[in-house]
Amino acid sequence: MDRLRGKKALVTGGGSGIGNAIVRELADRGAEVLIHYFKSGDSARALVDTIRANGGAAEAVQADLSAEDGARSLAGFVERRWGSLDVLVNNTGDLVGRRRLEEADLAFYRSVMAVNLDSLVFVTRALIPLLRKPGAASIVNLSSLAGRKGGHGGSLVYSTAKGAILSFTRSLSTELAPDGIRANAVAPGLILGSAFHRIHTTEESKQATIRDIPLRRAGTCEDVARAVAFLAGEYDGFITGATLDINGGVYMA
Repeated sequence: MDRLRGKKALVTGGGSGIGNAIVRELADRGAEVLIHYFKSGDSARALVDTIRANGGAAEAVQADLSAEDGARSLAGFVERRWGSLDVLVNNTGDLVGRRRLEEADLAFYRSVMAVNLDSLVFVTRALIPLLRKPGAASIVNLSSLAGRKGGHGGSLVYSTAKGAILSFTRSLSTELAPDGIRANAVAPGLILGSAFHRIHTTEESKQATIRDIPLRRAGTCEDVARAVAFLAGEYDGFITGATLDINGGVYMA
């Protein structure tokens, strides 16, 4: 529980949903947390206030990570504030909308890829120099069960992006291992309590999915946050290039 104490952690998309839960979990374990947001400024700042009121250290910063300049700007902010980085959690992502392949024009395709995959690549590349400095650092990438098995109807582009994150993570772990930087991923299944399924999934579909989950319940944002904190805290650990599935047993790789 104390392995994150005093560590410097950046969570992208940390203002709401799963990202919010990850920020709270890392802060509860003693990490200094930088909360990136794009649109969720009010909730990100409220979270900063909560963490500080509880004696923790947190700050919020806005950036558009779908553009490379935004990722560079975020990296510059981290360098000015801390000079190095111990933990990077690439959480930013969104389904954007449900469209079958015939309906997915180029603009839609690019928007989904930009928020889910491009942002992760841009941010990680920009922050590698800062992750090298501590001598042992950790990257945790948020993928999805959709990246494992394809997702529900209309999520083909999103599923493709999330599947690419799994391959990216494995390749990245090999590249960065000599620098003492571990890279792992988590692949959540049906997680309630965030805007994702509230916006993009019907109640009927949620209940049908839950009936097929061996544990007979949906996941929570906190279920994901605990897994991320575990992977983030294993600084001298032997786990890298791995994907931790968080889905109640509905898919076992």
